[in-house]
Amino acid sequence: MKVSAYLEITMKINEENRPAAAKVYTDYRQPFLDTIKGALTKELLIREEDVQVLHGFDSAENAKAYLSSEMFQNDVFAGLKPTWSAEPEVRIYSVA
Repeated sequence: MKVSAYLEITMKINEENRPAAAKVYTDYRQPFLDTIKGALTKELLIREEDVQVLHGFDSAENAKAYLSSEMFQNDVFAGLKPTWSAEPEVRIYSVA
C-alpha cells in the first residue's frame, strides 16, 4: 500500500521531557501500525526547537479518524500532554 496522506504532529518539548515523550512514541509505534485503520508508517523527527511525529496513512480520512481513536485519546495524547511546553500543531496533508 502507498502513503496517500500524512498526519504531522509538532510538539514543543523541553529537553528534560524528551525521554518521556520518546518512550510514548516507542511504546505505541508498533500497536499503531498493527491496529489503526490505514496506518502505514510512523517516524519521530527531532529538532532543537521541536519534535514531530509523522504518520503515514492510506487516506486523509483514516488520518483524521486516528485523532479521535481510543489509542490516540487515551494513551498517546494522555502520555504526551505532560511533556508539552505549548499546545501541539496538528496538520493533515494529502500526497499529490
